Amino acid sequence: MTITEMLGQSGILAILGMGVVFGFLWLMVICVSFVGKYFQSKEKKAETVSVSTSTAGVPKEHIAAITAAIMEYEKTH
Repeated sequence: MTITEMLGQSGILAILGMGVVFGFLWLMVICVSFVGKYFQSKEKKAETVSVSTSTAGVPKEHIAAITAAIMEYEKTH
């Protein structure tokens, strides 16, 4: 086997290896995104907003502002 044949084989193996890794990572990204969408939809269905009765002197305006900020953050992210 000559050096050029070995270089050709090593190039093919390198490209094949990188293709396999790329395909696996692409499949993993798709699976993770589907699982994320599944759990987000499940979380939104079961989500209820409730304020604890033991707020220990925190003004209701602060609670309302924090709740509004959290809801706005969840809408944008």
